[in-house]
Amino acid sequence: MDGILEQLINGVRTGSIYALIALGYTMVYGIAKMINFAHGDIIMVGAYSLYVFIVLCNLPSFVAILLTMVICASFGVLMEKVAYKPLRKAPPLSVLITAIGVSFFLQNLALLIFKATPIPFGSIIKVPSVHIAGMNISGMTIVTLAVTTISMVVLTLYINKTKGGRAMRAVSEDQDAAQLMGVDVNGTISKTFAIGSALAAVAGILYISQYESLLPTMGALPGIKAFVAAVLGGIGSIPGAMLGGIILGIIESVSKAYISTQLADAIVFGMLVLVLLVKPSGLLGKKKIEKV
Repeated sequence: MDGILEQLINGVRTGSIYALIALGYTMVYGIAKMINFAHGDIIMVGAYSLYVFIVLCNLPSFVAILLTMVICASFGVLMEKVAYKPLRKAPPLSVLITAIGVSFFLQNLALLIFKATPIPFGSIIKVPSVHIAGMNISGMTIVTLAVTTISMVVLTLYINKTKGGRAMRAVSEDQDAAQLMGVDVNGTISKTFAIGSALAAVAGILYISQYESLLPTMGALPGIKAFVAAVLGGIGSIPGAMLGGIILGIIESVSKAYISTQLADAIVFGMLVLVLLVKPSGLLGKKKIEKV
């Protein structure tokens, strides 16, 4: 029983990171109606940025984290302006191919700058472990879950209670109608990319604190799994992204521990297929009827 609980806790920790990344996917899709497959590589940008600020620039951790979020948010806005804005009226396939191209560009740019050799980087999270009911819960797990929960709550309140959030909801419903009502559509979409990329920066910081090794391709697989989490929970739904990430992390952790480490990823993607067969809109997604 202790072993199962330990794997559940590990799954919640990993799933919380997937959930943070999935929040970016679900925001961009919900508002701009596009899948940004380069979003996972923003994790890598965030991890390397943190390394540069802390190791090479010798900045305090808090300042380095803030600067990392600013860098990733700027990357997100630049990516939207240069790569995606010109394709806003283009077929979805064109946008998808462009997103994959941006992903490869970011990976190869990191490869040119930092080389292919993994860079060891110790965790900046120094929170002590907590003992509850005979179980040892690491500080990393506590921080990851707390940060993810706070991010989801703040993001939900922002979208539902603020003027900027109302603009995002208006753009997600109908961009042309929102523009006629005075909403700055371009600015709203850029803001969406900035917030999603800042969340990816936080996910990158948590990810590198857990695995303690930097690679140019480190964001590729977590990015794909986070996309799976967003679809599983219902892409476009912020609570769905959180739920999908946690479920995905638990399935992955339990599969690795009790079935096979080689088959864990196959089980994760197989679970997505089963859920979509039963509920195509995802666990918390809503069916939408489109007029042709």
